[in-house]
Amino acid sequence: MQVGMVGAGRMGANLARRLTRAGHGCVVYDSVPEAVEPLRADGARTASSLAELVAGLATPRVVWLMVPVERTGSVLDEVAGLLDPGDVVIDGGNSYYRDSVARARELGVAGIRFVDVGTSGGVYGLQRGFCLMIGGETVTVRWLDPVFRALAPGGMDGAAGAQSNGQVDGVDTAELGYLHCGPAGAGHFVKMVHNGIEYGQMAALAEGLEILQRAGIGDGATGGGAGVRPDDAEVDGSELDVARIAEVWRRGSVISSWLLDLTAGVLRDDPQLEGFSGHVADSGEGRWTVQTAVEEGVPAYVLTAALYERFSSRRSRGYADRVLSGMRHAFGGHQERQH
Repeated sequence: MQVGMVGAGRMGANLARRLTRAGHGCVVYDSVPEAVEPLRADGARTASSLAELVAGLATPRVVWLMVPVERTGSVLDEVAGLLDPGDVVIDGGNSYYRDSVARARELGVAGIRFVDVGTSGGVYGLQRGFCLMIGGETVTVRWLDPVFRALAPGGMDGAAGAQSNGQVDGVDTAELGYLHCGPAGAGHFVKMVHNGIEYGQMAALAEGLEILQRAGIGDGATGGGAGVRPDDAEVDGSELDVARIAEVWRRGSVISSWLLDLTAGVLRDDPQLEGFSGHVADSGEGRWTVQTAVEEGVPAYVLTAALYERFSSRRSRGYADRVLSGMRHAFGGHQERQH
């Protein structure tokens, strides 16, 4: 299958590479011309404009948008103006699910099919595969199955076979790392909640590691206040090696995870996290998850606190904030703003 990839950043470039390596044709455009040049070595064709990208695709065309959420609307409008009825637009970014529902409706009037794909995998997606949470009409999603299977962790092994009840070759696609979650908007809704959970998991790890890091370190308070090790404490916190503790947790513990693997790697390279400012951004999904929880009456204590912790990192930045910064850099390549 042939796919036009709009956006050659950290995620878009690796999506294009994974597609071409699986034998799919890929035409790539980015507003920064230099970003697409390295992809030629992987077999992708490049375009100097959106119009050239669309013109270079076989019909029905498939255009995958992988651009920052603040640019998605304007880029989508420009692409849609170049497409014909029956063509497909895939939004693989972190768009608000309600925007995706509206966009599907608006494009449908013109006969253009819209699919929203929550995409997770960060900078390691090229090697590990991308977890895909998909929203859209069933017939369109099934037609695109070879693309999703190539990108997902269980893909890279050829086109999908006959599909029935969400299965490929007798295997539930969820086991392969991609899932048709429901109609338009469902993919981005599931990805939104995924990222809200991610906030909570990151915050729990960061806070626990700070407790370890501060053990036995007084802050000048008296009377057993925060930061003071009681005289009768049996553990001298000054002996704790946080980096090695994170490493041992990776080995068979209940909290072992890829996120812990990445965190341990950050601590191994920079035990005091001196390379991180502790300014932790939130990209929208955490806020939307909390807002949705309020609308649904779900008491999301952990997710809400994790979002607020990111807000507080912009005022006073402690060890836990630097851990969070390190995690975001490890899995997403996020570059921090220094303040």
